[in-house]
Amino acid sequence: MAKDGTNRGGRRIKAGHKPDPLADKISKGQKATHIEFPRAEYPIAELYGEDMTDGVELEGADMPEPSSYLSVQQRDGEPLGADLIYKETWEWLQARGCEKLINRRLLESYSTAFARFIQCELAISKYGLLGKHPTTGAAIASPFVQLSLNFQKQANLLWYEIYDIIKQNCTEAFDGDPQDDLMERLLREKK
Repeated sequence: MAKDGTNRGGRRIKAGHKPDPLADKISKGQKATHIEFPRAEYPIAELYGEDMTDGVELEGADMPEPSSYLSVQQRDGEPLGADLIYKETWEWLQARGCEKLINRRLLESYSTAFARFIQCELAISKYGLLGKHPTTGAAIASPFVQLSLNFQKQANLLWYEIYDIIKQNCTEAFDGDPQDDLMERLLREKK
């Protein structure tokens, strides 16, 4: 309790020692628990040719289709492009065997926020950092700058949430993220 009689202080959220990734615990031989996905057990029965019917043609799907709003056409005529980020991130998750751990809506939210961040950065590149005040005509900071920062913060928070789930549940060691290739391309293009 503080001197003024109010309850302040105490444990803070996200404070303290962060838990080790599951892969590190396993490699060190420490006690670790991870989520086991139940496998469906089907009774084994012998089938003969006359028992089988024409059946239904089944089609496998590795990735659930992204929602339509992730690729909706914007006012400038370009698609949003969040569906590409969704697919890229899904493939990254699937390569680590953790695609079942991430809620589809969380992944869609991340994809949308990151696509909006890119959209704001393109607007800043096109229109510049300054804008014109609607009534006085004086120079003001472009509203796209603040929008860009907000979308970047939102995308980063969502990514940290996704990455934390993967870090705590992935049994194989990994590093990097799906944006590494994109950053590498950007850095090479500057030369």
